[in-house]
Amino acid sequence: MLLTAVFTILLGYTVLVGTVYLLQDRMIYFPYHHIEQTPQDIGLAFDNITLTTADHERIHAWYVPDRTERAVVLYCHGNAGNISHRLDMLRILNRIGLSVLLFDYRGYGNSTGTPTEDGTYRDAEAAWEYLTNKRAVAPEKIIAFGESIGCAVAVELALRHRVGGLVLLAGFTSLPELGQQLYPWLPVKLLTKYRYASIEKIAHLNCPKLIIHSPEDEIVPFWHGKALFEKACPPKEFLEISGGHNDGFLISADKFGAGLKSFFDKYGF
Repeated sequence: MLLTAVFTILLGYTVLVGTVYLLQDRMIYFPYHHIEQTPQDIGLAFDNITLTTADHERIHAWYVPDRTERAVVLYCHGNAGNISHRLDMLRILNRIGLSVLLFDYRGYGNSTGTPTEDGTYRDAEAAWEYLTNKRAVAPEKIIAFGESIGCAVAVELALRHRVGGLVLLAGFTSLPELGQQLYPWLPVKLLTKYRYASIEKIAHLNCPKLIIHSPEDEIVPFWHGKALFEKACPPKEFLEISGGHNDGFLISADKFGAGLKSFFDKYGF
């Protein structure tokens, strides 16, 4: 009886592990296809753009100019929703004089394809090419801004190109590290196909960096943000905010906006 019970438990666990491995993309990416609103709904003019990646996916994007254009934010959003769910962030960035390029990863919103780690990097690359080639924005005026999983995309972009600055909101050290915390009963580090390992890259970036995190983040623990900050080389700043993973920048809107403005002022944007 005991051996049968052990065998049953082991078999069930093996099936669970196999299922998680096969379905992990659905546990990482949560795309939403319907565009619910546009920048026009919050009173901002914008250009509706389609970018083409190196592997021929069509990426939907919005360019929202500011008349002062002290800098241009290349915004890499998180793993859920689409660009139409980032208008609160867009409003904050616009208020401090920043133009913004918002793009949807492949498989999100109106973008074609299916998301993967390498695919999200290619999507950000297409956004970079648009800003530097089509709009002739100087690289030193481009701020790679990442949110959650988008932090890893922004870090990879900053590793490939000499960006003017890097802003990371609620970022994690690596996907396997985060996944192991969220699912401690699974061998996540062995199962994960994707790494998004910002902790291995951030020390190689010389641009000014602002890392933002909340101790109340219920998805990505605060220590991930602190670890990224400690690993990063100067120049760097850390901004502690309040609130949860998805609403911290809104709950701390005044502190968040002031911290961003202070960062951009300090480093000459």
